Amino acid sequence: MSQLVKPHGSDQLKPLLLEGEALNQALAAAANLPKVKMSSRERGDLIMFGIGGFTPLEGFMGKADWQGVCDTMTMADGLFWPIPITLSTDKATADSIKEGEEVALVDEDGEIMGSMTVSEKYGIDKAHECQTVFKTTDAAHPGVKMVMDQGDINLAGPVKVFSQGEFPTKYADTYMTPAQTRAMFEEKGWKTVAAFQTRNPMHRSHEHLAKIAIEICDGVMVHSLLGQLKPGDIPAEVRQEAISVLIDKYFVKNTVVQSGYPLDMRYAGPREALLHALFRQNYGCSHLIVGRDHAGVGDYYGPFDAHHIFDEIKSDALITQPLKIDWTFWCNKCGTMASMRTCPHEAADRVLVSGTKLRKALSEGEEVQDGFSRPEVLEVLRRYYASLQDHEKVKVELTGHSAR
Repeated sequence: MSQLVKPHGSDQLKPLLLEGEALNQALAAAANLPKVKMSSRERGDLIMFGIGGFTPLEGFMGKADWQGVCDTMTMADGLFWPIPITLSTDKATADSIKEGEEVALVDEDGEIMGSMTVSEKYGIDKAHECQTVFKTTDAAHPGVKMVMDQGDINLAGPVKVFSQGEFPTKYADTYMTPAQTRAMFEEKGWKTVAAFQTRNPMHRSHEHLAKIAIEICDGVMVHSLLGQLKPGDIPAEVRQEAISVLIDKYFVKNTVVQSGYPLDMRYAGPREALLHALFRQNYGCSHLIVGRDHAGVGDYYGPFDAHHIFDEIKSDALITQPLKIDWTFWCNKCGTMASMRTCPHEAADRVLVSGTKLRKALSEGEEVQDGFSRPEVLEVLRRYYASLQDHEKVKVELTGHSAR
């Protein structure tokens, strides 16, 4: 009997990925089906359906579920879910599809990634989704732009998943399914596991957060986003290398593992923190490390809004719980990493560490302050930035807070 947390809303994972003869038959049938093109975000969501990361969902949400998730973070059947998982298309394509019809789901390169039996076609108020989920309708917000640019009609229905895309091969050393991470935790004898969400290489503040979690839990899973990011963020393969060298040099053996998952960032701040906790429950994690401005971007969210939102949901909404950690920094007087709760010194003594500041310094060839990052990590990152041509470099603006 497993002593890991149960999957969300279910006693067992519900992966929708077909294999063997069932996959061969479905692929052959899908070749003759009407095709619906998915965005990169929708493709990542489909893969999460396939591997059980979105257990217990069986497909893209209908209008009642979309409305409930936007307004109350609950689906029509009462299941807690903080962000809509929807598939959209243009009106002409939607008009050509009948409800009850099966369609092939293709990615931007034309590969058939799955199929869906269309149970519903509906329009949404995109501004309402943006205001409720992102707390803004500002088109400069990357998540808002995603929603506003999507098709005008949503298609809902159960899906069959045919492929995990490039993730198992491109990120063979990192990418893992929920079944695989659960098996790994069981093998290690871990019962409590804290997930560390990241879209950045780990600097000293991140290292400090992970080490706090190790004091509380049996182990930590550094869980990197492998899908698409915004311009200027550091590619996944570079992050993997930087994180690996940090784990090898600065963590006790067998207390940290590195893994990755196939989603794109939504940059939804507090709501995305809840989604991160929810699908980490499916991966077998009992806790999620939530630091400053989790999953935020720019100035759209307060630094600890992601802490507060966990206090606003029902106590039984999630099994996976947040490890809320205050603003962390290097203190020159303490001579170590500290937080607002542990350091008595003045602001002038503190080196505030953020991924945005680190990217800005490295991209512009500036010196990185002592206490900001480990030298072995900086070596990996400097090598990456040195390899970029000038036209490949994206100006990093120091607006608001950074995020993992």
